[in-house]
Amino acid sequence: MRIKNVDLKVLERDRPPKNAVIINDKRIREASLRKKAGSAIQEALRTKRERLAFDISGLPFYGLSVVGAAKIMAQEALKLQREKHTALKEITLYVGGRREFTVFEKTVKGYVRHIQEDLGLEPYVTVDVIIRIKGGVAIIERSNPPYGFALPGGFLDFGESLEETAKREAMEETGLQLKDLKQFHTYSNPGRDPRFHTVSTVFTAQGIGVPKASSDAKSLKVIGLGDLLKLDYAFDHKQVLTDYLKSIR
Repeated sequence: MRIKNVDLKVLERDRPPKNAVIINDKRIREASLRKKAGSAIQEALRTKRERLAFDISGLPFYGLSVVGAAKIMAQEALKLQREKHTALKEITLYVGGRREFTVFEKTVKGYVRHIQEDLGLEPYVTVDVIIRIKGGVAIIERSNPPYGFALPGGFLDFGESLEETAKREAMEETGLQLKDLKQFHTYSNPGRDPRFHTVSTVFTAQGIGVPKASSDAKSLKVIGLGDLLKLDYAFDHKQVLTDYLKSIR
């Protein structure tokens, strides 16, 4: 698979090259995995290296499934889409263990294909929805990286309006229909999403139905307004909710 003009390969090998960047500490977490992988890629770009290898034989990592680690590595590699010129020609991910290799390779290929073919080039247009229900707000716990709690939402599909995306994502992630859907604010800080540059329009709405987590969410909670800021959120959703709470006081 290719990202820009860089070949991204996943290989099964117990003994990667000596110059491989070692990521086999089983205690590694999402933030440290992103930092180590991203820093190595940026250093390779800075020093005009043509090839970069990662030793990922420590899978699965602490708190990260094989699928989760694969998506994080793919997300960091996909940031190469932003580079206009680079000497880098190849990134190889060496995975030890047949089962881990099979899952890792399938996940990386599928994720890269989805981003490049379905979403196109950055920045990506997304929506998030503050859904009021039963005296609180519907909050999901993400099952994919970046991990943490989050507002329901997702990427705009071709041919959709923002409102249609908000309604679709709300139904897919919470099982709720929406009424009184209104735009709240648009958030566009390039660093708001550790994966990509996303521009998100946040909506507010009243939820109708019984909230239920979808297969994309680890769990769903209805959190009272007084407890909303006590959770650890993905993206910039704590800031979004801080702004929302200020607006209703």
